[in-house]
Amino acid sequence: MATKPPAGDPVQDAPQVAPPQHAAAGLPAIGHTLKVAQQQMGLARAARTLLKVNQKDGFDCPGCAWPEGEKRHTAEFCENGAKAVAEEATLRRVTPEFFAAHPLADLAARSGYWLGQQGRITEPMLLERGDLPEGGERYQAVSWERAFAIIAEELKALGSPDEALFYTSGRTSNEAAFLFQLFAREFGTNNLPDCSNMCHESSGSALNETIGVGKGSVSLEDLHRADLIIVAGQNPGTNHPRMLSALEQAKSAGAKIISVNPLPEAGTERFKNPQTPLGMLKGTALNDLFLQIRIGGDQALFRLLNKLVIETDGATDEAFIREHTHGYEELAAAAKEADWAETLTATGLTRPEIERALAMILASERTIVCWAMGLTQHKHAVATIREVVNLLLLRGNIGRPGAGVCPVRGHSNVQGDRTMGIFERPAAAFLDALDKEFSITSPRHHGYDVVRSIQALRDGRAKVLFAMGGNFVGATPDTEVTEAAIRRARLTVHVSTKLNRSHVVTGRRALILPTLGRTDKDVQASGKQFVTVEDSMGMVHASRGNLAPASPHLLSEPAIVARLARAVLGPASATPWEEFERDYAAIRDRISRVVPGFADFNTRIARPGGFTLPHAPRDERRFPTKTGKANFTAAPVEYPEVPAGRLLLQTLRSHDQYNTTIYGLDDRYRGITGGRRVVLVHPADAAELGLADGAYTDLVSEWSDGVERRAPGFRVVHYPTARGCAAAYYPETNVLVPLDSTADVSNTPASKSVIVRFEPTEPTPEQALAQ
Repeated sequence: MATKPPAGDPVQDAPQVAPPQHAAAGLPAIGHTLKVAQQQMGLARAARTLLKVNQKDGFDCPGCAWPEGEKRHTAEFCENGAKAVAEEATLRRVTPEFFAAHPLADLAARSGYWLGQQGRITEPMLLERGDLPEGGERYQAVSWERAFAIIAEELKALGSPDEALFYTSGRTSNEAAFLFQLFAREFGTNNLPDCSNMCHESSGSALNETIGVGKGSVSLEDLHRADLIIVAGQNPGTNHPRMLSALEQAKSAGAKIISVNPLPEAGTERFKNPQTPLGMLKGTALNDLFLQIRIGGDQALFRLLNKLVIETDGATDEAFIREHTHGYEELAAAAKEADWAETLTATGLTRPEIERALAMILASERTIVCWAMGLTQHKHAVATIREVVNLLLLRGNIGRPGAGVCPVRGHSNVQGDRTMGIFERPAAAFLDALDKEFSITSPRHHGYDVVRSIQALRDGRAKVLFAMGGNFVGATPDTEVTEAAIRRARLTVHVSTKLNRSHVVTGRRALILPTLGRTDKDVQASGKQFVTVEDSMGMVHASRGNLAPASPHLLSEPAIVARLARAVLGPASATPWEEFERDYAAIRDRISRVVPGFADFNTRIARPGGFTLPHAPRDERRFPTKTGKANFTAAPVEYPEVPAGRLLLQTLRSHDQYNTTIYGLDDRYRGITGGRRVVLVHPADAAELGLADGAYTDLVSEWSDGVERRAPGFRVVHYPTARGCAAAYYPETNVLVPLDSTADVSNTPASKSVIVRFEPTEPTPEQALAQ
């Protein structure tokens, strides 16, 4: 029996604010988690499902990509992971009758939270804009055959394959991702934008250049063995909560932890681990040093640290540098110019704080640096991450147990999608192997990433957007520009489990193709199937759903791609698409012959827990770069400079969301309840700007193009941010991020460094009533 979602759309712009919370972060908050799961699934279904999350015979959590160890806890999930599972395994349903009752104009006026709470989509749906008076258009049920025929019709009508965009969300399995990129290339394009373009593209760009592999070099066991772990530009308590238990284990083994972040975060201040009675009662203070850095000052900090390491007798690993690296002299010359006064200005830190960090680095034989969006979403993001690598290379901390680089990925298979070939700039060797295996000729010219895809839609150079999962509209920058670009498309297609903003901002025609989720059983002609995923540390493992699908009308992602390919490519394609739909082992056989590291895939994946992909820098201290060595780099130091009367805004998540999925309207770690339109400002900055705690203001971003971008009606919250900095939740603040404001090299949106001014306003009637 389906459960009912909340009847109305709760007001999200009238938050209540308690004093900032720095209470201990737990993993998970048992009572709250079970309440949410019971509301969505019912108690028995919730218990049966949650006990299979991240287990060797279960399914991979549809949340983050944090790895599991060899030994698994009974409850191997975090609070947000449980919420992700609950929303996917929900008993709520979005049927054709729902769409009949909610025209497009109604859905477009709803919040993303309300849309996501309605439940699982049960049938393919088609929208034809313009058939009815404006505002009256509705999605209507359509057969799978008709849906694929429409897509084929639109794709075949294009003037060039490059007028089509094939977007991929990180939740797509290895098998589906491999088929998706194969179809796109057989169709004739490398337009394969994906969510990596908006998050860790900067990491991949920096790591490929410096160590030759665009992935992290550490395992979970390395974290447990480290002497020092630096967590920079990342909030594990909200974004990767299971990481806290790994940090706790490292701490108990003697590791020191430095957090580098503009905001104090509850998770690293004190963590209460519910897996142990003592952990729940006492908790663990994880931070040994908290460096409250100004937004964007990280490159300056690491450059100065590198200078100080070089100048300290015996601090560098001379044998490692001599044998395994290139470019040391250039770095040493650049580092010599690092200036204390400029660094203190860029970072907002004190000299004693930096000296204490240096002492901890020098005392450590095995150092790991972890990072996330706080480093990757700046104009100088790639240079910043290169500087992090410089620090590790100076001390010989790559290719050593307990040491290395650790970019902490988001979605549970975002790294696997890239491994499978979801990339607009593929390596020639990958395309050569693909062409040889399938007797096709892949295009060699580069395709569009996410930002260039939006620009192509805006300029009329792209006309079809096919999204394999995700929430393209909600995740991308410059909301008004993006939405206008999407509406210019002839066709938008979204493979989805639930509703989101992308279903209400559409092209002339729009299709929603409902798919199986991670929790669902997948039975094809050859029997029950499983898919595979790759975690943030290069471990590949199987995922098997255990629930009856939400509807008999759902198709799996591999089945959708296979049928799409047959409809579009027709009998001229020699690729055995029907075989791939019938038996996913056939897909894995082909992967094993195309993708390095996947030899004997079907045999190796049968091992409980899966297998680890090779990583030359970690495994052999071999660096497959152009020089054949690990490369030091010496880019000029940059940091944002903010005019007087303005603050530097970073977009961030609340505790009650994962990426663009909003699970609730609270952020209890920060004392926010019942709303999301808040801006966190240091009390001293607020006083200078005349912003009282609880006042309302519009946020207006300022960038070099002179275009005014406005996010109206935010409540000011006095909060201990770094001076000169502010923070607010996305996707509500994506509107402030200019489409052309991107990281050098990686083209990642610079969502963590937005210059904003504040224009006080009166609260809306709803906001005033809530107060």
